[in-house]
Amino acid sequence: MTWPRPVPLIGDATSAAERAAAPDAWAFPEAARDSLYGVIAARRDVRRYRPDPVPDEVLDRVLGAGHQAPSVGHSQPWRFIVVRDPAIREQAAWMADQERLAQAAQLEPEAARQLLDLQLEGLREAPLGVVVCCDRRVPAAGVLGRATYPDADLWSCACAIQNLWLSARAEGLGMGWVTLFDPSALGELLGLPDGVVTLGWLCLGWPDERPPAPGLERAGWSRRQPLSEVLLTDRWSETAAPVSRLRAPTQRSVVGARDEADRLLTPPGSLGVLDRAVDRVVALGRCDTTTGTLVLAGATHAVTRLGVSAFPDSVTADVLDAARAGTALGTVAARAAGMGTVVVDAGRSHGDLLHEDALTTLEVQALLEQGRDLGLGHAPAGLVALGEMGIGNTTVAAALSAVLLERSADEVVGLGAGADTAMLERKRAVVAGAVTRAGRPDGPVRLLAALGGPEVALLTGVVLGAAAGGAVVVLDGLLTSVAALCAVQLEPAAAQHLVAGQRSRERAHAEVLARLGLEPLLDLRLRAGEGAGACFAAGMLLAALRVRRETARTR
Repeated sequence: MTWPRPVPLIGDATSAAERAAAPDAWAFPEAARDSLYGVIAARRDVRRYRPDPVPDEVLDRVLGAGHQAPSVGHSQPWRFIVVRDPAIREQAAWMADQERLAQAAQLEPEAARQLLDLQLEGLREAPLGVVVCCDRRVPAAGVLGRATYPDADLWSCACAIQNLWLSARAEGLGMGWVTLFDPSALGELLGLPDGVVTLGWLCLGWPDERPPAPGLERAGWSRRQPLSEVLLTDRWSETAAPVSRLRAPTQRSVVGARDEADRLLTPPGSLGVLDRAVDRVVALGRCDTTTGTLVLAGATHAVTRLGVSAFPDSVTADVLDAARAGTALGTVAARAAGMGTVVVDAGRSHGDLLHEDALTTLEVQALLEQGRDLGLGHAPAGLVALGEMGIGNTTVAAALSAVLLERSADEVVGLGAGADTAMLERKRAVVAGAVTRAGRPDGPVRLLAALGGPEVALLTGVVLGAAAGGAVVVLDGLLTSVAALCAVQLEPAAAQHLVAGQRSRERAHAEVLARLGLEPLLDLRLRAGEGAGACFAAGMLLAALRVRRETARTR
């Protein structure tokens, strides 16, 4: 005699006999399976986005899918931070710019150029950022499955990201996974507590591209390996080492500038780095783009008393007088580029860096305000190019760079103008001693007071004022770039207003530009100063803007 099988009211209602009779009965219908495989095959890393908002109900469905991911020991270690704040997005984009250049610097020159040609992220374009964090504060031994594989919580969060990605694709949304960050820096930006880590930044929004194949594959960077090349049976076997893939203003305005470029009767990105600079100018869109102004700031430095310059202080005043007369190198370069010139004597520092601060904090603040007013007043001219003149200021720039970059004096001190070996050694000793004396000043204002100079503080203010007025600031050599880095530390959004006009021969300049996330338009090994390189680059940028305005459009 047999009895009816008790069927549970909760849980699995099937019997062993039923499962044995039809082991494939759990499969979804063929149409549903085809849809799933279609979504998987069509998933792409999207880098270009429309500015249209994502409806809350769609976002909730995508996040809900992420929350349904499998997790080791059912620990659910993921946390989703949805970022809408433009200021946080811009700070993250600036951080990614720096890392992109840092990665390129590790490659062979041709691979680096190919990497820099790629758009690797859409941080400024996507309307939403989703940062997936992993809460690792529970000891591994306290979670089922992590005692043997402590990183299984991170794998669980990666599964959540895959769910987010696939569901976003099914909804018609684009998603891109950006890992161009120092993880600790991104965690600090988001205020994460100790023990909570990020897995990068997910850009999310309606896509402004329909890539038929993965972007890096279409760009000729790599290809999808056949399944047979990654499939092993029973044991590991290897015939070749794995291939390295290392080579591998408002959001609406950013997208709009790129949209306009796409309409040109020329291949997208045809002007290379210059196209990116033009996009930056067009995205700001609040100023004239047919002219500009060179702001040339000069100052006298007490550090020259320590024998760090080949020329006397009087040369600074001579050059400033020639600039006012329109015959100095920088002002002639500005005129050749069709730009105006403003010449400012920022004054003198009273401390020699090695024994006492260059300026007081109150003096720095006054110079910052003076610079803000200058930058804001000349922002409507379109481009604001920075120039400097000050005997001894390569020593000042090196000392500031040593602190900002956390580098030794040997790593940042360059020759300057006309120095010999003995003078170079004195400069290194002065910079090393000055940095030791100053320690780590609390913030850019204190740093400029301790190790800066009047023209650096004033130009820092010019960057902030020009950015507030919607202008693009074209940088020249090391000192102007250091001023820009101080400005960005004071106001991170200023980074979006910067264009690197050139990379000079000063030793620390390339790394300062990388810290700003900028590629230089020119690399002519200039030593001129006075803003000449910025004016050459500005002239080229103005010409490119005219090309953008007048080139034929497509439908």
